[in-house]
Amino acid sequence: MTPGDISSQGQSPSSKRVLITGANGQVGWELQRTAPEGVEVIALDSAALDIRDQAQVNKIFNELTPDVVINAAAYTSVDKAEKEPEIAYAVNATGAGNLAKASYSQDARFIQISTDFVFDGKQSTPYLPDDLPNPLGVYGASKLKGEQLVSEYTHGEAIIIRTAWVYSSHGENFVKTMLRLMRERNALSVVVDQIGSPTWANGLAQTIWKMTKQPKIRGIFHWTDAGVASWYDFSVAIQDEAIKLGLLKRNAIVSPIPVSDYITIAPRPVYSVLGKTKVWEGFGVRSEYWQHSLSRMLTELRYNENDKNR
Repeated sequence: MTPGDISSQGQSPSSKRVLITGANGQVGWELQRTAPEGVEVIALDSAALDIRDQAQVNKIFNELTPDVVINAAAYTSVDKAEKEPEIAYAVNATGAGNLAKASYSQDARFIQISTDFVFDGKQSTPYLPDDLPNPLGVYGASKLKGEQLVSEYTHGEAIIIRTAWVYSSHGENFVKTMLRLMRERNALSVVVDQIGSPTWANGLAQTIWKMTKQPKIRGIFHWTDAGVASWYDFSVAIQDEAIKLGLLKRNAIVSPIPVSDYITIAPRPVYSVLGKTKVWEGFGVRSEYWQHSLSRMLTELRYNENDKNR
């Protein structure tokens, strides 16, 4: 079903109807293409559903009566959020709360996607779901407020899954930006002392679908790909793999720089590795190593580009 299409195609008695918001985003897109059999997916973009409007949310929910709601809608412009906090909070906090209220009123399971930016990055060991959040900027603060409203309005029954450094072959992201810059420039500089875990949205989406199959779980979980990297490490790996796959024809010089040399409007956590043991043990699944996921995504991107050139 295309984003924005809210028509139903006849739900069978055994199927689950899953409403996905943020249909055009990276995670929303991956959720649609990885949906398991027996699931009726209704994916809505912001034009079809303005999650900031409680009345509109209630109307859509009454029409669709979803069994599961996955909120992949978010305001993710970290620097821009500092200049327009009202919009960031309206989407990431109020919007999430509106969806949670409507879900709870209809006894639908609710899954909220959150971020590593709820932490300040001052730890030197992976953040666990129970660690105390302390966001540094508006984006992280608005997502944390969203978590709090979701927990409040669902009386603790929701699933909140935090992730980080998300990329996909769909949409705009760090990987695709690096590929563009490496084609355009002979040299570029990338921060070497911000540490996290890259995450292919495809693996995140598949993990979320596994969560929907376990009705008793609730609470906060962390999911990223396995391993850690700096943005510099990530960039070098992107170039190396892209050269192998023919996505890049030549090497650019990638130089490491400290975060102090790369000034941004919003502060970022310098260490935001998320501990995933709770998910690994609870679901019997393990994250794929981030470089392996990167290779798979870039292979997909190569096929997509080849198809466009045919």
